[in-house]
Amino acid sequence: MTDDSCIYDRSATKLLINLSAGSGRCSRLFAHGLSKRYVENTRYVNQYRDYMKRKGESLKVIGFLLIGIYFLALCCHFDNASANELSQTIEIVRPSIVAVGTLLQTRAPPANFLGTGFAVGDGLHIITNAHVVPQNLNTEKKESLAIFVGRGAAAKARSATVVEVDVEHDLALLKISGEPLPALVIGDSDTVKEGETVAFTGFPIGMVLGLYPVTHQAIISAITPIVIPALSTKQLDINVVKRLRAPYLVFQLDGTAYPGNSGSPLFDPKTGKVFGILNMVFVKGTKENVLAHPSGISYAIPSNYIHAIMKH
Repeated sequence: MTDDSCIYDRSATKLLINLSAGSGRCSRLFAHGLSKRYVENTRYVNQYRDYMKRKGESLKVIGFLLIGIYFLALCCHFDNASANELSQTIEIVRPSIVAVGTLLQTRAPPANFLGTGFAVGDGLHIITNAHVVPQNLNTEKKESLAIFVGRGAAAKARSATVVEVDVEHDLALLKISGEPLPALVIGDSDTVKEGETVAFTGFPIGMVLGLYPVTHQAIISAITPIVIPALSTKQLDINVVKRLRAPYLVFQLDGTAYPGNSGSPLFDPKTGKVFGILNMVFVKGTKENVLAHPSGISYAIPSNYIHAIMKH
């Protein structure tokens, strides 16, 4: 081998060593650059994930709020729809509502309010409670049984006569003079269930504020026996004993009624169909006869007994 060859080999070897060393540095620099870029990208990805997570939680909150607002609006819609239905039904029911009492021209005032009633059948018949109808009239002074039609100062009296009385269920059927009134439809009280919404219209405080029919809304709180067996014979009276022999079910309501509501129709707020008749004396005198302070609970006689008296 010549000297020139040896020199060439040593130069080539040195070049390869330098290239190799340079490659290592380049590789490290490249790897460092990639690592730095990866770290930066990872930070950006994590930040993006955190942002999307926060945004997602915010969207969930907004979503729940929107759902809540939707259901609230839906409830308000149903409430308004229900209120509108009752309002429309009252317009149908009110012309059928009458006050029941007596008329004596020499008395001041001539009219004596006793309870509420409502038109049925041909519009010339009135259903009310039997205890509302007076047993004795002052015939010598020409006192007469009457019903009062209309509102306020426009109310007019019409003569009435008793057609039928159902003492057991405290019902009375009257016949009136004059033009027929709009008659209410009597429904099947056997279809009524506890928890259903009902309404009743009548004259809770009579003629104190004039003849303006008042409507209350309630639910059927219970369908309960008219009489509960007494714990001792001391708690029995003749009326309770009679009803114990032939007990039947009545509607217990959560609405507030007053003595003047006796005879008011209990009706479906949507259709105006009658499912019962309010009774504030007869039923309470049986169910609550043992109470020192009777409750404010209201009761109604089921409408199927109205069907029965109308057949006569």
